[in-house]
Amino acid sequence: MNRVKQKRVTIKQVAAEAGVSITTVSHVLNDVPGLRVNPLTRQRILDVSKRLGYVPNVLAQSLRTQRSNTIGLIGDEIVTTPFAGKLILGAQEVAMSRDAVLFVVSTGYQRNVEERAIEELLRRQVDGILYASMFHREVELPARLASVPTVFLNAECTTPGVPWVAPDEEAGGRDAAETLLAAGHRRLGFINNIDDIPASSGRLEGFRARMAEAGLPAEELAVVAVESEAPGGYEAARDLLSRRHRPTAIFCFNDRLAMGAYRAAAELGLRVPDDVSIVGFDNQEYVADGVHPGLTTIELPHYDMGVWAAEQLFNQIDGATGDAPTALLRGPVIGRDSVAPPAQAASDAA
Repeated sequence: MNRVKQKRVTIKQVAAEAGVSITTVSHVLNDVPGLRVNPLTRQRILDVSKRLGYVPNVLAQSLRTQRSNTIGLIGDEIVTTPFAGKLILGAQEVAMSRDAVLFVVSTGYQRNVEERAIEELLRRQVDGILYASMFHREVELPARLASVPTVFLNAECTTPGVPWVAPDEEAGGRDAAETLLAAGHRRLGFINNIDDIPASSGRLEGFRARMAEAGLPAEELAVVAVESEAPGGYEAARDLLSRRHRPTAIFCFNDRLAMGAYRAAAELGLRVPDDVSIVGFDNQEYVADGVHPGLTTIELPHYDMGVWAAEQLFNQIDGATGDAPTALLRGPVIGRDSVAPPAQAASDAA
């Protein structure tokens, strides 16, 4: 049985059905500012357009306006990372507020996939691109993006003149130290990530800086660097908690390391937070709120970074000039039940 190809409904058909001019239909459907059309006429046009299934010719519109009302987001690990959703949500809500559509592409760290994705998005005449990293790192601007509005998201761009936004890692380290110092801890441990990335150095620097302000010498902080997964946290925490002068509190580079630290403490007969307090980083869903007791942690500002990056991208698209803005955004402390005064301080208070 041969299928009859359905013809595309034209704006001329909508105008004829609504009993108005093509220009009036065009102005109503494009919501032209300052348009003076009787509300009943406007509604009739909208009703007819919907009933006939009229779809505006986006290509023709873009030729007139030099805008496609689309932006792209290229990410290296969009599919597998637990944090991508918040980045995308922040960017998408800004795009929707601008009546724009966000296209998302995951590259899996494959350079050839990234190059193809950039090429395809540019062929589709996106108005701009968000170049997202799923972990805070320094990245050079891909050559093909030099001629299109681009903002780096969760990464620092080493190419001058490109806006970027990333987490304030040092502030996060300071906030973690403040949380433990405020609870009365003075013997502190830090399980850091072994990788040489801004988050590892920044969180350690911030933690040490806040300790110094509290009058604690740097040698009072016991630091162990491991692979940033639960097994690494377990091994590092067993090391720290088996020492003669074990720390009364441990700050972990991320929540997965903290999960391993919980296991180590339990195997050593230590209770969280009665015998050891633990602070994580990320506020990773199903980890920070899944362990018992709930993990106090520093939340990464993924949603806020998505919003900031998309707003800056649309500013570029709209023709903003001046120095390229950059931002380090601070995430909040999410307090749960893994932090308490050290046991000795608690007994002294009693």
